[in-house]
Order: sequence, then structure tokens, then C-alpha cells
Amino acid sequence: MPAAAAEVVSDESPSPAGRRRGPYATTPARRAEIVRAASASFAEHGYERASLRDIAARANVTHAALLRHFASKDELLVAALALRDEQDEELARHIVESDVPPERVLSTVLREEFAHPDQQRNWLAITVAATNPEHPAHDFFLARRDRMRQSFTTGRLATTQDHEELTADDKVTMVLAMMDGLRIQALLDPGRDVLPLMERLMRLLATTGTD
Repeated sequence: MPAAAAEVVSDESPSPAGRRRGPYATTPARRAEIVRAASASFAEHGYERASLRDIAARANVTHAALLRHFASKDELLVAALALRDEQDEELARHIVESDVPPERVLSTVLREEFAHPDQQRNWLAITVAATNPEHPAHDFFLARRDRMRQSFTTGRLATTQDHEELTADDKVTMVLAMMDGLRIQALLDPGRDVLPLMERLMRLLATTGTD
């Protein structure tokens, strides 16, 4: 039995009928509270070590009540990742709407992320694990990659023009690879400010898009 499935089996686990929606169906606010608790638990312990009981305690609900909201830790992981993605997108929108130059948008987003190295480390661990098609977050990260590509084609980041040497898709791939690489470098050498490299790449790609 998979670890995530084994974890939800307990004497407190409700029957399948008990998880159906009914008079005591969960409210959006309570679900959101549980997802925030899961995000905190995953950030502190990592996905593998985080437990449903710890998440339930953080959300101030019983283990059985949590299972009426989410049937497994896998479901909670995807919900927690979606919450983080939503928060990141909101931060990016605020930055884009400010007076920050286009080439500094991504470095500004990453600087906020780099301020929380433990969370960043756990995010990277989940990202790498999710490259396995069998991982519960695999489809989430594929969809996230596609959304990010779309954001480059519609936003202010100036990487979307084809060039004789680099297509627009080549540029997006380079940007995503740079972001992942800088995350690792920042963790390996936190005393070094690597984010100016992101800005240089964005300026270079913008220049490469012009004749």
C-alpha cells in the first residue's frame, strides 16, 4: 500500500459514505484553513515527513474531520501547491503593476522566495520528485509550466519575439531553467547574490528579440 494511502487508514477514518457531501459538508473557509495548515506542515517537515495528524492539529480539527475534507495527503499536497502558486501569482501581479523595470520582475519575485530557504528547499524537493509521472503532483507541475509559458507570451517580460537564433519558446525555456538553477545556487551559496544574473538574462533576451 502506498505510504500516502496507508497514512489515512486509522480507527478514526470515516466510511466512504462519511466523506460524501451532506448537511455537514465542509465550508470553503474551513478547507482553506486546512490547506494553509498543510502548507505550513510541508514547509517545516517536507512532504514525506509531514503527517495528517500534524496538519489536523495545526488546523484545529480532528483527524476524522480532516478526512472529510481531503481523502489523502496527496490531495492536500496538490491543494497546498495550488495555494502557493496563487500567492506567487498575486505577488508577481503586484510587482508587474508597480514601477519595477520588466527585467527585474522575476528577480524581485525570486528575492522574496529566497528569504525562506527551508520552504524553498522543500519546494525544490517536491518539484524534482514530481518529474516522476506517478507522483501525485506531476500533473500540477505540467499545468504550472504551461501557465508560466502563457504568462510570458502575454505579459511585460519581453521574451516572446522569435529571433533567427532563438525562438520565443527557446527563450521561455531558458528563463525557466535559469530560475530553477538560481534556486539551487542560492541554497548552496546563500552569501552570494545570484539574482542580478536573472536580470542580465532578461535584458539579453529582450535585446535578442529586436532587429
